[in-house]
Amino acid sequence: MTEYPWEPPLAGTEVEQLTGSLDRLRTTFRWKADDLTATGLQARIGASSLTLGGLLKHLAWAEDYMFTVKLRGEPIGAPWDAMDSDGDDWEFTSAAKDSPEQLYAFWDGAVERSRARLGAALADGGLDQLVHVSWPDGRHASLRRLVCDLIEEYGRHTGHADLLREAVDGLTGEDPPAGWRAKSGQYHVGS
Repeated sequence: MTEYPWEPPLAGTEVEQLTGSLDRLRTTFRWKADDLTATGLQARIGASSLTLGGLLKHLAWAEDYMFTVKLRGEPIGAPWDAMDSDGDDWEFTSAAKDSPEQLYAFWDGAVERSRARLGAALADGGLDQLVHVSWPDGRHASLRRLVCDLIEEYGRHTGHADLLREAVDGLTGEDPPAGWRAKSGQYHVGS
């Protein structure tokens, strides 16, 4: 199994299954976005304005937002607080101005922070604990809901990444090959 460290356990606990599924999606997404130049990260297909660079920045922001603002009600913090984030979809559009190194660093750093924050929250109260984010009627979401929401976010955007990467250089596949490691940035497989 060490050739595929991103695979969730075949029969694990709920926490192991959910965090394992999230890490598998993270790794598959990162594989699809790995080792590209600015041209590859800015490539678009059809009428869509989505790019792999935009997805890297958006998912980096989503990771940090999920496990700061929604989890604890804390400000999102660096590097996002120093950016001009006015308007919808700013992370998608502003990514064109970022270098590949910056985009990989945004995402890799956000995943590392999220793993630490999620691990601390799980140790502090498990999946059933209520988090900061609430609905207008005052009901709060559980940590389980946040993890499932992030899995859903990655599922959606990993599908986009499949199409974009195939258009860039023909790379296809459902999962990274055995023993895959990121060539760009600092991403480490697993938690």
